[in-house]
Amino acid sequence: MRPARAQSLVELCVTVGLLAVLVAVLLPSLGGARRQAHRAVCAAHLAQLGHAWHLYAGDHDGKAMPLAYTRSDLIGDGPPIYWWGTNDARGVDHTRGFVWPYLRADLRRGGVYECPSQPWGSYLPQGAARSVTSTYGYNGYFLCPPHTPGWSYMIGHRPWQNVDLVSQPQRLFAFADTLSDLSAAQPFNNALLDPPYLYAGRFWTPNGTPTTAFRHDGRVNVVLADGHVEPFSPDGGWITSPRFGIGSVGAYNDPHYVPDWREW
Repeated sequence: MRPARAQSLVELCVTVGLLAVLVAVLLPSLGGARRQAHRAVCAAHLAQLGHAWHLYAGDHDGKAMPLAYTRSDLIGDGPPIYWWGTNDARGVDHTRGFVWPYLRADLRRGGVYECPSQPWGSYLPQGAARSVTSTYGYNGYFLCPPHTPGWSYMIGHRPWQNVDLVSQPQRLFAFADTLSDLSAAQPFNNALLDPPYLYAGRFWTPNGTPTTAFRHDGRVNVVLADGHVEPFSPDGGWITSPRFGIGSVGAYNDPHYVPDWREW
């Protein structure tokens, strides 16, 4: 019997080199598949939010869900109540959110309110509890101006929208991927979908800090007012935060953010 021939060092190096080439070829494909899976899960989350949004309107004479109720809305001394829940030093209470009766999911890492492409640890949480709230933003600027903290002092006179009467619901954004760039090492989460132009009383000014987040290979996932989910590219809009991919879809408020802004 002949003894088995041992591999030479050259042959071993060639084998290792071939394996390295194969890994280099496969890794981008695996990364692309992972990103595609994240996009699909994100779209499913937004679809659930859109469904809950419609159910809320059905129980409230067609009125769009408020973004928040604050002390000025006669809620007493408690914390503001947002569409996803409350957030103060005692913690987060998702059961008080307007969406809770229609989407009974808790606020947790990897949950329905968090985009898998923006997991806990990749952003800084807003609010006193410093806990998970949401990385999706609601278009309260158009849908419920009197109940949109931060902007209601300027736009509170605008009508609270009836979901059934919205013009071109297939083009109007309801919820979308959002983030805020507040000049920190990481972006902050933001549960409000800000438009590219802000109303300043009799005129509009460009928004230097819109919140649409293009985190899916340069696209943003959106659930529109008719309930369907669709990815959008900037489409001629501006990216105000290139490092975090934050900006707006289109350069103007219509047709996606505030479709009637030219009539204000």
